[in-house]
Amino acid sequence: MNDQVSFTLRGRNPDVLTCIANLSNDEVFTPPEFANRMLNSVAEAWAESHAGADMWADSSIRFLDPCTKSGVFLREITSRLNKGLEKEIPDLQNRVDHILTKQVFGIGTTRLTSFLARRSLYCSKHANGEHSIAKSFQSSEGNIWFQRIEHSWANGKCSFCGGSEQSLDRGEEMETHAYAFIHTDDIKARVAELFGGHMQFDVIIGNPPYQLNTDGFGTQARPIYQHFVQQAKTLDPRFLCMVIPARWFAGGMGLDEFRESMLTDNRVRSIDDYLTASDVFPGVGLKGGVCYFLWDRDNRGHCRVTTHYKDVPPSTATRPLLEAGADIFIRFNEGLSILKKVAATETRSDNSLELPDAKKFMNLVSSIGAFGLDSTFRGKQTKSANDLKVYRNGGIGYVARSEIAKEQGVFDKWKVFIGRAAPGTGNKDTYPHKILSTPFLGEPGSISSWTYMHIGPFETRTEAESVLSYLSCRFTRFLILLHKPSADTTRKVYTFVPKQEWTKQWTDEALYKKYGITKDEIAFIETLVRPMNLDATDDE
Repeated sequence: MNDQVSFTLRGRNPDVLTCIANLSNDEVFTPPEFANRMLNSVAEAWAESHAGADMWADSSIRFLDPCTKSGVFLREITSRLNKGLEKEIPDLQNRVDHILTKQVFGIGTTRLTSFLARRSLYCSKHANGEHSIAKSFQSSEGNIWFQRIEHSWANGKCSFCGGSEQSLDRGEEMETHAYAFIHTDDIKARVAELFGGHMQFDVIIGNPPYQLNTDGFGTQARPIYQHFVQQAKTLDPRFLCMVIPARWFAGGMGLDEFRESMLTDNRVRSIDDYLTASDVFPGVGLKGGVCYFLWDRDNRGHCRVTTHYKDVPPSTATRPLLEAGADIFIRFNEGLSILKKVAATETRSDNSLELPDAKKFMNLVSSIGAFGLDSTFRGKQTKSANDLKVYRNGGIGYVARSEIAKEQGVFDKWKVFIGRAAPGTGNKDTYPHKILSTPFLGEPGSISSWTYMHIGPFETRTEAESVLSYLSCRFTRFLILLHKPSADTTRKVYTFVPKQEWTKQWTDEALYKKYGITKDEIAFIETLVRPMNLDATDDE
């Protein structure tokens, strides 16, 4: 028996891939335990669709990781196949050669990660090297391919990934981050080019890069993981399983088309949703959490949705990904039941989550930058006659009425101001949190810069104070959370929030009673949303 093979495929203690440092928050290494959890999902689905067959005992199945970094998926697949194929291919070296040359394939994200992946899989950065456990490769790359690919620039952006020419066109000495799998118009031809002929993969699995920086206003990043998912579907595998940020549930920058395609695809058979990314990737700050999904080409139906949050028992329900009257994925199973109660109360119908226009609170909420003043606006420090007070980032300023052409009908009305970005805990998700920044009263004669949005207008202070009390309720902010993919609180995040009568101070107790919220549902809401003190700052 080959000693190298025996050493490589036996248990590793400690496992270096459990403690390797991530490249960044956008290119994170998958912990072995989590990779195996995903592989278990694929294996269970395979058995269900193949009369209980063990996929690890099938020497014909091909696996592809199109975005391999540490090589953990390929390594764990190889380990499982090595055990499963013992009877069919008794000789260990022949078995390992068959698995590595015929069954497992990867595309490196960078030159560094391609070396790392080969080291994890072949025990050598060269597949045909002296220390490689594979003995049949002629090339040093083996089945883990990497070559430098250039972006296709057009008007300063890459036509494939949307990356910035200014940021990423950095010369030959630096990585381009032009990932081969998504920088092509014909992925089938690209794969044939990489691996030498027609390749039909049964399983595609991986953890794609998440985003690329752009040169927009402030610091922005363009998501790219959706391109990996779409390209993988084009290859028509039997199963597709990827771990990606959960922000796509509600769309956002460049994700609306992807969200729609996923939510209307009844081949997505399961989603495991992790509210806190650090529960999957320790030490990684990724706002909005992560999820992994299983796509089953030949098996259509409702999706099994499981929500994970720290030590709380997981919640699982099988349901449509897109509910009637919703334009996003309802993230929490418990949240769906609460939304149905709200819709039934406001519309007298259980058939749709959509509120009538007359009941939509979002119709009271302004667009971002409604008055035309950007976030750098400071204004005059002293007030002159007929000036407007401007609530701005870091304080207040003043501006002549004649300089503001937008929203003039709001100037002398009561309103509520609220930050366009919610306070957070850095780049991480911890619960319970406030969901919104603390709103405050806007008196007649006041407007705001881009930093704040306004709600209203209202004729009386009583109405505006009633709205303030409503926004302070945990129940209201929970409804906002259901449509809120990030720190931004655009008017769309209020989609599920109904209007109320603005004649009194609202409390959670009154709202829970109105909508028939149970004790268990109240406990769930209060697990995610903490109280809000309208007299406190957002740091408190």
